[in-house]
Amino acid sequence: MVSINRMTIIGNLGSEPEMRFTPSGRPVTSFRIATNWRYTTAEGERKEETEWFSVVAWGKLAEQCNQFLTKGRLVYVEGRLRLRTWDGQDGQKRARNEIIADRVKFLDRQGAPAAGEGKPDEVEPTGEVEPDDIPF
Repeated sequence: MVSINRMTIIGNLGSEPEMRFTPSGRPVTSFRIATNWRYTTAEGERKEETEWFSVVAWGKLAEQCNQFLTKGRLVYVEGRLRLRTWDGQDGQKRARNEIIADRVKFLDRQGAPAAGEGKPDEVEPTGEVEPDDIPF
């Protein structure tokens, strides 16, 4: 049987992206995206709910996300969902769902360079993540 692990979201960056490097020098950028869902209750009251997603980009994609994304920017992200677990400083087990991005598309032009100045509308990764590259 075929399986698929695919996430697609469109939302706004909740904070500035954070770029770091693995011990081998490979760039990794993390950022959070907020998505909104608006609906009307049975009583006619309008409501809005916000969901937050953690996104991780690697390699050239990480560099471009760090360079071009800013807080509030509208972005499309496509990737796979991964559950990351670790032991916290207090000794407690921690877990977080993350989207490992393999495609990012900048949907607005907020703060973007003019056409022809090298700003990509869409970037895709180059290669797979090696276990030694994971910074945590």
